[in-house]
Amino acid sequence: MPEPEALVLGVDSSTQSTKVLAMDLASLESVAIARAPHSGLSTQDPRDWWSALKMAVGDLAIDRSRVVGISVAGQQHGFVQLNAAGEPVCPAPLWNNTDAALDADRLNRLANFPEAVGSSLVASFTIAKLALAARTSSADFARTAAICLPHDYVTRKLTGQLTSDRSDASGSGWWSPSSGSDRRDLIELATGADFAERVELATVLGSDQIAGTLLPEAAADLGLPADIPVGPGAGDNAAAALGIGATTTDLVISLGTSGVVFAVSDSPTADPSGEVCGFADASDRFLPLVCMINCTRAVDTIAAVFNLGTADALELAGRIDPGSEGLWMLPYFGGERTPNLPRATGHFYGMTQTNVRSDLMIRAAVDGVAAGLAYCRDALMRLGIERSTVTLVGGGSRHATWQQAIADAIEMPVTVRGGEEHCARGAALQIAAIVRGQSLLALVREAQPETVASIDPRSEFRAAFRADERNALIAELKQKSGSA
Repeated sequence: MPEPEALVLGVDSSTQSTKVLAMDLASLESVAIARAPHSGLSTQDPRDWWSALKMAVGDLAIDRSRVVGISVAGQQHGFVQLNAAGEPVCPAPLWNNTDAALDADRLNRLANFPEAVGSSLVASFTIAKLALAARTSSADFARTAAICLPHDYVTRKLTGQLTSDRSDASGSGWWSPSSGSDRRDLIELATGADFAERVELATVLGSDQIAGTLLPEAAADLGLPADIPVGPGAGDNAAAALGIGATTTDLVISLGTSGVVFAVSDSPTADPSGEVCGFADASDRFLPLVCMINCTRAVDTIAAVFNLGTADALELAGRIDPGSEGLWMLPYFGGERTPNLPRATGHFYGMTQTNVRSDLMIRAAVDGVAAGLAYCRDALMRLGIERSTVTLVGGGSRHATWQQAIADAIEMPVTVRGGEEHCARGAALQIAAIVRGQSLLALVREAQPETVASIDPRSEFRAAFRADERNALIAELKQKSGSA
């Protein structure tokens, strides 16, 4: 294979790690991938993301002098506070940090957030974390000159400019996808008028605008050419939609630290129940989305009890039929976002002397996650968002156990597309379109990965996921928590 003349880099700065994908600008083929870990905690030091990016770029097996552009996708909702010099004031609570649940409830009582920004607030949303900081961390808050999201912070380190994009800004709780504008009046509800007037917010860019060019000091850190263009970036799910070439006929399910169900839409959405987030996408359209906090790590948690790695645990679970011989689980180990149960905990049900076994407990965790994703799909359907195909993305999408469990639970055929690290791939396609001067949607269609797996649902296991019992228990838990 000839040496690529030019490369672009797509970055996925996620909860667990930073992944960097190098793409041949001409062929749009991936030529190298490297990763560096994060702590994985629900509160992280933003400077660690920059350190991980340096490590991952340094580990890429490429000629870095050939890189002509870079773009960063990242985990949504995290809350980064910057001082006047642009440095982090304190560690950043991430999307899966549920400490701001009471603040989300309070803000929902003060304003109609679905109408204002397309989404009812839960603890994940950045504006709820902002309200918590204003209420509890006065010293840090007084030193805060700007607020932004995780991918905004990394992009600022690259360019010196504080920018965001539609997809990630729509998860802040203060930017409206339908009007395309900041709502400082909502920030005022969270913090008071003085802060709302003075704080710097990221400039929200369109999909074809550059965030800036690579600073000389950032170029030196990363070993890349200075002054190359930096893309606007995206939220992780919006970038993954680009990476697989999702269209308005696709339902996409992401299996990672979080479990996410979303669809590309030509129209904005607003869900009064609060379960569907009315986000924007990364191609100037919209991305109605439902997220659950507990996904693949629920299996990891149970597997660790038996000193099993993830691959071995999923292999065991795949030999067991759905239903786990009557054992079932709600996998709410970190509280839950959908349904909105931030203080919930994980529970097993139906335990007997014969079914408390490692393989059955792991299978029950798989079933619990799959049933949770079916619940998320049903929330989209209540808004009339129905799709004919389901595509899996994320780290779990490659394993046959997850593939079959999702097909069985949601009762729809499932496909898996080729390509690696779809989020980072989507970020690479974004900057490739900018450098090539080409329509992003046209480029995404051109580069859509082939289907590598197709899985049909098995109707005989429909009842094994206990949808009615789970929904009744969820309603009971909501009633007890006051979130019904």
